[in-house]
Amino acid sequence: MELQKIESTPKMLIVYCTFAGLASAMIISGLLEVIDFASGTPNGTFYAVIGLSLGFDDAVSAQYVGMGLHTLTGTVAGNIFGQVALFWKKLVPNDMKKGVYLGLVLGISLWALLFAPLATFGIQPKLDTFMITEINPYAHSVAIHFAGLYYFVLGASLLFHLVYGAIFGLLVGRMMEAKISTRKLMDPTTVR
Repeated sequence: MELQKIESTPKMLIVYCTFAGLASAMIISGLLEVIDFASGTPNGTFYAVIGLSLGFDDAVSAQYVGMGLHTLTGTVAGNIFGQVALFWKKLVPNDMKKGVYLGLVLGISLWALLFAPLATFGIQPKLDTFMITEINPYAHSVAIHFAGLYYFVLGASLLFHLVYGAIFGLLVGRMMEAKISTRKLMDPTTVR
């Protein structure tokens, strides 16, 4: 009885969005690992750039911090989307089609408002500094690897954010569809 009461509240949208944000961020993490493998770069290089930019000099710590922050960001973004959708009903993805559309908008928004400014004003200047100085050999090797790839990374990250958004929207839209169809099945007024 208690579970059914929780299921029927609109706040489940926040749970769905948070879960979809976490799942989408984890899928993107897997894709980034595949790209590391395919390009011959060490595993976790993308995450190491995040951690190194924040001052974590150890290679392993930098990777774990980077991955943790990346996953947390994707999860929190999903949660915030769900909270905003509770108050702005046009953002509620009642089906997968609308979910994917809204997810793509979310992906582009995350790229434009979060990734592009952080990459431009935070990470790229740090990479430039690491390239000039050789205090940390690992940071220097990572910076050398990304030398001249700023615009490529910016464009590729837009694609990754679109994939994140599509997966996010697909998951939330499907969970909302399932919730709506379950509610119709359980509603005695819809019996024919």
